[in-house]
Amino acid sequence: METGLEQNLQEGKLFRHVNALIAATAVASATMTPLNVEAPPNKLLDLVAKGLAVEKDEASRGVSPSALFDSGTAISAAYGSVPAPRPIAVDFRQLVSANSIFSCAVQDTKGSSKSFPKHETRHVSEHKNVARCARFSPDGRLVASGSADTSIKLFEISKIKQMMLPDARDGPVRPVIRTFYDHLQPINDLDFHPHTTVLISGAKDHTIKFFDFSKPVAKRAFRVIQVRYSSTGGMYVTASKDGAVRVWDGVTAQCVRSIVGAHGSAEATSASFTKDQRFILSCGKDSTVKLWEVGTGRLFKQYLGAIHTQLRCQAVFSETEEFVLCIDEPSNEVVVWDALTAEKVARWPSNHIGAPRWLEHSPTEAAFVSCGTDRSIRFWKENL
Repeated sequence: METGLEQNLQEGKLFRHVNALIAATAVASATMTPLNVEAPPNKLLDLVAKGLAVEKDEASRGVSPSALFDSGTAISAAYGSVPAPRPIAVDFRQLVSANSIFSCAVQDTKGSSKSFPKHETRHVSEHKNVARCARFSPDGRLVASGSADTSIKLFEISKIKQMMLPDARDGPVRPVIRTFYDHLQPINDLDFHPHTTVLISGAKDHTIKFFDFSKPVAKRAFRVIQVRYSSTGGMYVTASKDGAVRVWDGVTAQCVRSIVGAHGSAEATSASFTKDQRFILSCGKDSTVKLWEVGTGRLFKQYLGAIHTQLRCQAVFSETEEFVLCIDEPSNEVVVWDALTAEKVARWPSNHIGAPRWLEHSPTEAAFVSCGTDRSIRFWKENL
């Protein structure tokens, strides 16, 4: 009996250790803390220690998870039951077979490009400083934004759409349903747990925090730990200041694919998987957006014609992955390419004062948000 118990304790200790390594790998990316790729464990454990130290400090100061109060609305019990997404209209696997004849060349896919539908946009809120990032919930019903003022705002999409109706008669609509204040430095990134009402934030204070947004009274994180969720947990992808894009094994926390110089010597500012996790879309300060095959690290597409050399801007797919969106800083425009042909199909004024620094597309509908250095959040949706 004692032997079995001891074995269980050892296995549990090993499991927690592995999870700590996985978590700290992710926090290194989210908090922009340099990571030693060759020998990460000591650095990773140091990051975990930092997070635990912050948590201990808050406990010593008597900070309660629900110490502050906010008048918020109830979150639907249906949260986490993700509606059926639009079918994926692009099969990037055809790039693989086409590229087999051109092993070293960027594939030039012939064919007519699709038209990107017209969108309308509306200013929905402002932070007190630069709006740095945003993230949609997996079911597309909520969107969160993070700012240099250290605050996080949570919006309800249905209320934003209600604001945009020309004949709204129910008085002012307030789409912000929660505001969180618990970081000490600017917010770098946000994510939603795929199944529970938890919002995760990463900031320059080297912490990632959890907020239970089902509770209208909570303004502070209920825990400080180093965790970052991905769609399946099988892989993570990071974009680095040295211009590299790296893929990490979600179980071993080992770097399994390193695309060195993905954006030359310029900083890689974003990287994300396609829905089938066979490709990575990356963006860099060399003013390129690129599509890479995960299995081989080969470049398959380049989306050119948008200049972004100053801000840590994002390149994102539309919800069907038919289109790629990014920012052109000099013209202050949103640029859209056909994902397969790499042809520019739309350029729209961003309506921000100064170029926006972040785009985030809804996973379930033709809608996206833009976050600006002018502190504002804008919502964009397809004209129907």
